[in-house]
Amino acid sequence: MHANKLLIIFSRNPVAGKVKTRLSAAIGDEKALEIYESLRSQTARVTMPVNAKKEIWFSNFIPAEDLLLTKETTARLQQGKDLGERMHHALSSGFKTGARRIVLIGTDCHEMSAEIIEEAFSALEHSETVIGPARDGGFYLIGMKKAIPELFLEREWSIPDVLQESVDILLRLNISFKQLRELSDIDTLEDLKNSSLWPPCP
Repeated sequence: MHANKLLIIFSRNPVAGKVKTRLSAAIGDEKALEIYESLRSQTARVTMPVNAKKEIWFSNFIPAEDLLLTKETTARLQQGKDLGERMHHALSSGFKTGARRIVLIGTDCHEMSAEIIEEAFSALEHSETVIGPARDGGFYLIGMKKAIPELFLEREWSIPDVLQESVDILLRLNISFKQLRELSDIDTLEDLKNSSLWPPCP
């Protein structure tokens, strides 16, 4: 039974010019939106079989319909002035509703799989936190068994040292963690060219 396991998926609302801005500077707003929708579709496919309660947290508004929304998922709205605050709020909300193991992912990682997410939940049986390191120096997944404000609040998120700083914080707080395999997010044209989504359909 997955009653105490929660998978949180952070998604931007898919609006041209508002998603994948670094990518859109190279390939245009509409193509960047198409890539983002491909990434969200992939996220929907790999999260469907995961044995956990699922919540989709949208960036700006809760849509009436969305490819990530099914009868098995709950739609929520992100709150906070930066990414850290939004993640902390979502995770804290999950613990308040009774979840004991929470894994949070975004929709940028085309290499994500159900097996990796299940591995993250399994890691939380033995560690207090789990991190999926991204090749750009950030992370594609974070999971925990309790809220850890220091990991999210009053931090800079647009720097290449996010992962290392996160590890340093966990070490300083003496919080056990497991790192998963390294994967790539798709944020730039170079990321896209190194992925199976390249070349995009004409």
